[in-house]
Amino acid sequence: MHTFSGRRTRIRAAITATAGLALVAVGASACTSTGNSGGSKTAVGGVEVVKAGQLTTCTHLPYPPFQSEIGGKVQGFDVSLVDLVAKDLGVKQAVVDTPFENFKTGAFLNSGQCDLAAAGMTITAERAKHVDFSAPYFNATQAVLVDKKSGLTSLADVKAKGRKLGAQAQTTGEDYAKKRGFDAVSFESSDALLNGLRTGQVQAVIIDYPVVQGWLKDTTNAGAFKVVDNLNTGEQYGFTVKKGNTKLLAAINKALADAKADGTYKKLYEKWIGPYDASAASPAATASPSAS
Repeated sequence: MHTFSGRRTRIRAAITATAGLALVAVGASACTSTGNSGGSKTAVGGVEVVKAGQLTTCTHLPYPPFQSEIGGKVQGFDVSLVDLVAKDLGVKQAVVDTPFENFKTGAFLNSGQCDLAAAGMTITAERAKHVDFSAPYFNATQAVLVDKKSGLTSLADVKAKGRKLGAQAQTTGEDYAKKRGFDAVSFESSDALLNGLRTGQVQAVIIDYPVVQGWLKDTTNAGAFKVVDNLNTGEQYGFTVKKGNTKLLAAINKALADAKADGTYKKLYEKWIGPYDASAASPAATASPSAS
């Protein structure tokens, strides 16, 4: 199993540049000063937060277009959606960069280091044993991306021609490859995975299609690489909270539902991902965890 024990934890203020979605300041109604205690840890609606005045989000960087550091700030689609939750709660969002394997166990949620996790994470039955998922906010597919010079035309072709396949460690993409008999080369992050393809360490990768969409916007990448398969794996992304944290879960679901109803979700989708695809915007309702 690929581990990330050497990765340093970092905290960044996560502020989107989207007009009209500026974070609200923490006011007296949301957080009152209590001397050295740092203020109340109860936000609007009675939602408990681990640090006064902020909603602390665990993520794993980089994973554009969902979260990455841009101009010294962590930004992206996930970050913008969680900003909406923070605004409703009368606090600001702060992002903590953590190893991805902790998202399966909910370790940083259980230890009180974060309030929620947001990392383009697929809702699965196994993960739901350890954390509570929000309503699904994105329907995802997996893409097979190859070097144009490789002559590969599909995922099956990768195996038939004995080429190396890469995947991000601890992800459903890696699970998909293993279930189909591939000995995939594991990479720590999506950036490392794409760099592995770029440098010839592997000739093909399985990766979430929205990530590929963003990567291929670079004309240099688009000129050298192409998508040869789009795998509809029935995956949906969700945010997670500690088991039993019903108030925060309700606040997240409300923010998602409101964003879809008032058009904010569509605007953020177009900003971070590309032309709006209604099929990718799953209903703001509780999902049944998949086994994939």
